[in-house]
Amino acid sequence: MRRNRSYSIEFKKQISQEYLAGETLHGLAKRHGVNRNLIRLWVEKYEAGAFDDDEAAANILQQYEARIAALERLAGKLALENEFLKGASHKVHQTRNGVSSVITGPMVSPSAKDVE
Repeated sequence: MRRNRSYSIEFKKQISQEYLAGETLHGLAKRHGVNRNLIRLWVEKYEAGAFDDDEAAANILQQYEARIAALERLAGKLALENEFLKGASHKVHQTRNGVSSVITGPMVSPSAKDVE
């Protein structure tokens, strides 16, 4: 079974311009493997200026997709930084709880020998 194909706006414009330049529907359909009725629809849309609106919408969509990708990268970077800082803050809290000295370092627990 044949699946529906999607054609670019540039391709549709090209076919429409070729038809308006004098090419026959049969010749265009055979050369590009497109249904003649579909070419008629494209020509009507081209003459109505619908492809210009579609192209502008496609450009806006492309800009939005690029912006979304940039924001997703930023969110991933910030998530990594957040995890790193959480780990660093746990280590800082652990060292603050223990008694330590700048000169001698952290206090060691007394051994059995020192207790006597």
